[in-house]
Amino acid sequence: MICPNCKADIDLDEEELDEGDPVTCDECGAELSVASTNPVELELATEDDEDEDEDEEDFDEDGEDDDEFDEEEEEKDDEWS
Repeated sequence: MICPNCKADIDLDEEELDEGDPVTCDECGAELSVASTNPVELELATEDDEDEDEDEEDFDEDGEDDDEFDEEEEEKDDEWS
């Protein structure tokens, strides 16, 4: 495999890879992901992938936005004051 960032050769066991798997280039440290498995292609990991992880943290167990709930509670408290 070739790093799409620095063109260095990356030694990977292609049979063990799944689409979306994270890979790091040992030469340049680029964060990559497996774009496809047949043929195996690597792409630079996008910041969108990281943003999705951060977005998931804003939701509680029932899928509601924690921040939105807090704002609603504050408005109710203000009405009762």
